[in-house]
Amino acid sequence: MNPLPSHHQPLAERLRPKTLAEVIGQPQLLGEGMALRIAFDSGQPHSCILWGPPGTGKTTIARLMADAFDAQFIAIAAVLGGVKDIREAVERAQSALQKGQRSIVFVDEVHRFNKSQQDAFLPHVESGLFTFIGATTENPSFEVNSALLSRAAVYVLQPLTGPDLELIIARAQAAQALAPMEGAASQRLIAYADGDARRLLNTLETLAVAASQQKLERITDAWLIKVLGQQLRRYDKAGEQFYDTISALHKSVRGSDPDAALYWFVRMLDGGVDPRYLARRMIRMASEDVGLADPRALRLALDAADVYERLGTPEGELALAECVVYLAVAPKSNALYKAFNEAKAFVSRDGTRPVPMHLRNAPTKLMKELDYGKGYRYAHDEEGAFAAGERYLPDGMAAPGFYRPVERGLEIRIAEKIRQLRALNQAQAQAAGPGAGL
Repeated sequence: MNPLPSHHQPLAERLRPKTLAEVIGQPQLLGEGMALRIAFDSGQPHSCILWGPPGTGKTTIARLMADAFDAQFIAIAAVLGGVKDIREAVERAQSALQKGQRSIVFVDEVHRFNKSQQDAFLPHVESGLFTFIGATTENPSFEVNSALLSRAAVYVLQPLTGPDLELIIARAQAAQALAPMEGAASQRLIAYADGDARRLLNTLETLAVAASQQKLERITDAWLIKVLGQQLRRYDKAGEQFYDTISALHKSVRGSDPDAALYWFVRMLDGGVDPRYLARRMIRMASEDVGLADPRALRLALDAADVYERLGTPEGELALAECVVYLAVAPKSNALYKAFNEAKAFVSRDGTRPVPMHLRNAPTKLMKELDYGKGYRYAHDEEGAFAAGERYLPDGMAAPGFYRPVERGLEIRIAEKIRQLRALNQAQAQAAGPGAGL
């Protein structure tokens, strides 16, 4: 298939670097003495995984590696490809090898291939038939088979920086004859691109057409906003960026930083996350990280979720923001969270202990005759509504001490109450004498 004439190619393809020196960004990999640069200079290709967000140069680096090593470049798009494409790639590599030429098989979005498809590359990578390069936006630790991962170096690409994107804009303006752009418009476009060079170039191409049609002499910030509208930043709502961002939000709340919590909350809204998901996460935070140090937090989280259901976007989002800030500044305790997990772990490994007779229900005459419920002390009939010395755990089971309140918030008072009740139990046991309650 003949390539399209250059003036019909997308701007991103026309500006794709032809040499390593033209690559913008990724100095941690391509700078002097850095890992990938050494690989280029050595003349010896090796299998690798290029992991990074969209538009950071993964495909460009793979193509440049093929050029540097005078290798046949075989590209497979995992989104559309399958076993047939892998088989064809093997045949092309075998044919090239017979002619003395090396091959690089590049698999874009390699995480889209299933285990058997990924395994299909293994024997050919091991035999040296071709060099395998996979590109992925997802964490390869989770998405790439361990067998394939062990045979490939992993290189992490970072989003392009503001200065990187400014250089790309300058190159695009020279190639596309864009109208001059005021500084505010340029900075807004850089923020909109969000570290993604391909997104930046595709947007520049759209702007160039619109500016030409309107015969603009200068691209202003106001005009840029009008053209871009309310388009959102790049955001992968199912990928690692999503989980990294919710992790940052949760840790900011746990760390009692309201500004950081509000920032990550708004970032997720800005990225298109369903506010209902954020409401559910805040309910979890109220239980896990605030707990009984401030039981009002859980009520506020539930109320905020209810307000959002009633008002929707954008009005209901303010109630969620209020909840985020409250959770961040509330006293923190994970004592209940830890107690619950300890209790689950204990029960999962412990035997099924019988319920003590005095705690059993006795709704029938027969059960009463069998001493079900015999000796049970009704707490409300006791002084202070507390049956001092009564046991509620299975017979022979020592007090596990799952719940250990912290000295913060309401749990200060809860801890005091627990100490008082334990003292009453101890006094009752001493009064009853040795062997009581056994």
